[in-house]
Amino acid sequence: MTSLTLVRRIKARPQVVFDAVTTAEGIAHWWGPDAGPVLLSESDPRVGGRYRVRFRMLDSTEHESSGEFLEIMRPERVVLSWRWKGGLEDPGESRIEITLRAVPEGTELTLTHSRLHGEETRHSHEEGWTGSLDKLEAHFAGGASE
Repeated sequence: MTSLTLVRRIKARPQVVFDAVTTAEGIAHWWGPDAGPVLLSESDPRVGGRYRVRFRMLDSTEHESSGEFLEIMRPERVVLSWRWKGGLEDPGESRIEITLRAVPEGTELTLTHSRLHGEETRHSHEEGWTGSLDKLEAHFAGGASE
């Protein structure tokens, strides 16, 4: 098992970023590694609540992941279980932890994806999350901070 951690600075308050990473409407703006659309975004952001997201990449492939909210501390932290539909990208369940910390320019977001099954899977998820976080940063860079 392996993990990856990415840190970003987002130009929005932690409360706003928290909604972007936990609500169906927020997730629809940034999930997925490239400019392809989010096709389905469902989220019940409470401990024990479920989420499901499907997106289409620019190469026309579709990917779906789902899981459960394991921990929620608004607006500082959310922990989720994660599983790919069909298990092609990663064979088992993994875990995502997102922490948000207020900084002068907005929010420092730290995303840790752990319990990944091997280096190839870690690298693939790192590429995916890097693209997704680029979209999240760009969403708020355009003035969507309120």
